[in-house]
Amino acid sequence: MNTDAEDILSTAGHWVAEGETVALATVVETWGSSPRPAGSRLAVSASGKMAGSVSGGCIEGAVADAAKEVMASGTPRVLTFGVTNERAWEVGLACGGTVSVFVEKLG
Repeated sequence: MNTDAEDILSTAGHWVAEGETVALATVVETWGSSPRPAGSRLAVSASGKMAGSVSGGCIEGAVADAAKEVMASGTPRVLTFGVTNERAWEVGLACGGTVSVFVEKLG
């Protein structure tokens, strides 16, 4: 585990210890081009705090929205995002790829 991932887990743990509801999103698999490697994490609190990154910004909003749903329901989810090479430039990416993100509630 790299230092960045440890920092995200530490931050999320502090939020939980402070009484926050927190979800953790982790990149579990990538195919083709992906801005962040497998193991990258994003912590999201119910109060709107965020730490880390799972995409370099491309899908962060959708992951944060899913994190809110996971915090409310307690049911983990796997999200898959993809873009073809042809559409990649339209959404601000250098080339196409797919990323899967596991979102779970902590605490």
